[in-house]
Amino acid sequence: MDTKDKTSESKGRRVFLVIVDQTEEMRVALRYAARRAKATGGRVDLLYVMEPPEFQQWSAIGDLMQQDQREEAERLLQDLSSKVYDMAGSFPVLHIVEGDRREQVLKLLREEPGISILVLGAGTGPEGPGPLIAHLVGKMAGRLTMPIAIVPGSLTDTEIDALS
Repeated sequence: MDTKDKTSESKGRRVFLVIVDQTEEMRVALRYAARRAKATGGRVDLLYVMEPPEFQQWSAIGDLMQQDQREEAERLLQDLSSKVYDMAGSFPVLHIVEGDRREQVLKLLREEPGISILVLGAGTGPEGPGPLIAHLVGKMAGRLTMPIAIVPGSLTDTEIDALS
């Protein structure tokens, strides 16, 4: 599910990439990205990374798990697309890929030079901001070609709206 027309659409527009998962901090990042996209005439891209099934012994079971995961991803992205439209006034570009989350994020950033800003929500728990943030701002920070906006996961809608 990749809905793109980058050549005409993204020239000169800021593109805010949000990595989709089921966390509350992702929803904070999504609101921030959508509000910034609306304020700047940009757009939002959503990336959902399906982790490969752990059990590969029985391919039929692995296939069913993968199919279920893809259907869940499509439902979630459909719901989030409506929310982005309500906040930003335009539908996001959707990307669904399979693989390691960190690798797939970096791959998309290499393949899509129109992406301007990576927007991540920071976890608020004792385990820290999250493994993706730790990886990107640690080992990968010097190799990225765009800014990363890290949005505190504890922000309220009112606080996000005031920032954007």
